[in-house]
Amino acid sequence: MAYESLLKTLQQKGKLSASELKKVERVKKGSVVESLPQLLVKLGLCSELDVADAFVESGQFEKVAPDQYPLEAQLPDSVSLRFLKQYHVIGLDRDEQAVTVTMMDPEDPFVIDALRLATGKNIIAKVGLLSEIDTALEVQYGEGRSQMDKIVDGLTMDDIGEEDLEHLKDLASEAPVIKMVNLIMQRAIETKASDIHIEPFEQTLKVRLRIDGVLQEIDAPPVKSTAAVISRIKIMAKLNIAERRLPQDGRIKVQMLGKELDLRVSTIPTMYGESVVIRLLDKENTVLDFTALGFSGMHLQRFLDVLALPHGIILITGPTGSGKSTTMYAALKQLNTSARKIITVEDPVEYQMEGINQIQAKPQIGLTFASALRSIVRQDPDVIMIGEMRDLETARIAVQSALTGHLVLSTLHTNDAAGGVTRLLDMGLEEYLLTSTVNGILAQRLVRKLCPICKENHTASGQLIDELRLRRFAPDGDIVLYKPVGCSSCNGMGYRGRMAIIEFLPMTDPVRKLIMAHEEAGAIQKLAIAEGMQTLYENGLVKVVEGITTLEEVMRVTSE
Repeated sequence: MAYESLLKTLQQKGKLSASELKKVERVKKGSVVESLPQLLVKLGLCSELDVADAFVESGQFEKVAPDQYPLEAQLPDSVSLRFLKQYHVIGLDRDEQAVTVTMMDPEDPFVIDALRLATGKNIIAKVGLLSEIDTALEVQYGEGRSQMDKIVDGLTMDDIGEEDLEHLKDLASEAPVIKMVNLIMQRAIETKASDIHIEPFEQTLKVRLRIDGVLQEIDAPPVKSTAAVISRIKIMAKLNIAERRLPQDGRIKVQMLGKELDLRVSTIPTMYGESVVIRLLDKENTVLDFTALGFSGMHLQRFLDVLALPHGIILITGPTGSGKSTTMYAALKQLNTSARKIITVEDPVEYQMEGINQIQAKPQIGLTFASALRSIVRQDPDVIMIGEMRDLETARIAVQSALTGHLVLSTLHTNDAAGGVTRLLDMGLEEYLLTSTVNGILAQRLVRKLCPICKENHTASGQLIDELRLRRFAPDGDIVLYKPVGCSSCNGMGYRGRMAIIEFLPMTDPVRKLIMAHEEAGAIQKLAIAEGMQTLYENGLVKVVEGITTLEEVMRVTSE
């Protein structure tokens, strides 16, 4: 069977299920024009990258990077542009004997034979991403315009009034607007962005993606399409498009580029329209494993020891976007056995987990963290997870739950582990209750990981080693540090992916004494360090010496 090795590779990598394969085969019977790899991408079952990588692994094809495409056309005029666009083929190089081409589907015998006849030469096929081939064709044969520019050509938009809702609905359902929104989402998925920011201003509509914690601007739709683009997103999220004066929240479930994504949508009114932020929750890319998240050594062991205790409170602290929720879900995954009943109350529920009872808080109908917790305790749980300790009432119920034999996990917004203690005391929680229930406090930040393909090493100077006291982490030999460079694999950023740097404060008897004596956070931190706690900064330096991240990244997210 044609494409047997490709399909086998995709199934082995978990990119294609047996039922999805049957679906493709059914559709393929009715499609004469499109090849099977094209259908896999078009149906949203696999991404372009999945297909290209599978070809490389299964058929010994070489993959072409975006910067390898020549600016001038390499194929003769006898090969029409229409043919190249239809089959996603582009000329890469040529000599006396052969022409090298990049194809989305390098196993298509019809295309290879047609090119051989048209050129009178042997054809050497390499594999490339469909979108990159199409962009390169535009550079070679067209005006070098982006995909967004081409979509805008089909956009015909009149000035519409704020009150003309029916017209707005019609515009939001037109092909160009749908394509614009889909292209923005596609770019976000391809770059593994965590958030999409769509922000209207007087003269422009800005679209930015948060990639590894840093915002980057991308091609945006024209400002005249602002209302239609935002309405399209609101319709997808089942929000009220007539309401533009109040913030709204919604969700979108979408299958795109072979991924099933849960999108969280938030809108707020601004001077020139509604600002929209879409959080992308990709279950496939979320690794709920402590080692992969950045936990290691003594910190990991201490945290797992506290997690194994039958009752008490474990707090995870850090600012917004520091990975608290992911760590919390990793802890729940560790605790999730048939012998334990786990109930969570969250706002919002970010990831749905099998075997765990998850409650979505709805303050507008009176279902707050505190009111939900009162009912949860009557459900006989072993483990309770509270999305966030926002007030004294929630903290008191959490303490009572811990005192009555439950393990409670929750988050706080503080800068370090010791600050979690003072935050609870400031809320009004009695110190004797805090010391008898809190088992440990974890603080964390996220740092970007260096791209393993292009990172460049250099030997640290003696002055830098002495200044940062790096010999604590590498007693012997030269200390090699790395710096970001940038390549096609990391989109020129020099970084790819993120991991946590952490500090963990276990509640020991000396720490309890300081809390009872109302000592400040600084004194508690000093004692914890004396007892062997590594601070966020020190844990970051360990990862710098290990070549995982850079000193600049650690300095960016810590206060040292």
